Amino acid sequence: MRQKRTWRQRRRLSDPIEEHAAFNDTESKFAIAGHPLHAMLITYPVALAFLTFGADAMFWWTGDEFWPRAAVWTAGIGFIMGVVAGISGTVELLIVPGIRIRAPSWTHFILACTLLSVLGVNWGYRLPDPQEAVLPVGILISALGLLMTTITGWHGGKLVFDYQIGTQRDHGT
Repeated sequence: MRQKRTWRQRRRLSDPIEEHAAFNDTESKFAIAGHPLHAMLITYPVALAFLTFGADAMFWWTGDEFWPRAAVWTAGIGFIMGVVAGISGTVELLIVPGIRIRAPSWTHFILACTLLSVLGVNWGYRLPDPQEAVLPVGILISALGLLMTTITGWHGGKLVFDYQIGTQRDHGT
């Protein structure tokens, strides 16, 4: 016979996701010596997105032809490194069950894909004529890329700090 539960016990709901066997399996599997590749690679597109906006702002301020050329390079390398970091993050998302099971991981993934689209558009828009592309559209795309980088990075940081996603459990012991 089934044991009778009190009203308080019946009222307490459980989260089926937290009860999943792989919920706490969040350690990075795509790493070098315990250091997650995604965390190492993501610094480049983040920095380059900020530098692209900075180069646009410097061109707007000074009018020097150097800055649009620099912005083409920062936008292009930022996009390429973003694709590389995105591949490593996608591999991590798909092979680690504790990452895959969490909804915030998928939110970060969707935001990162959107950001990659913005970075690619920013680079592609500048290629034909870097100087003409800056004002007004280029700097607006750079500002959107900056905003998207901030939001996506914040979500990625929450995954690391709130859920310990990609962190090493034993710290080499």
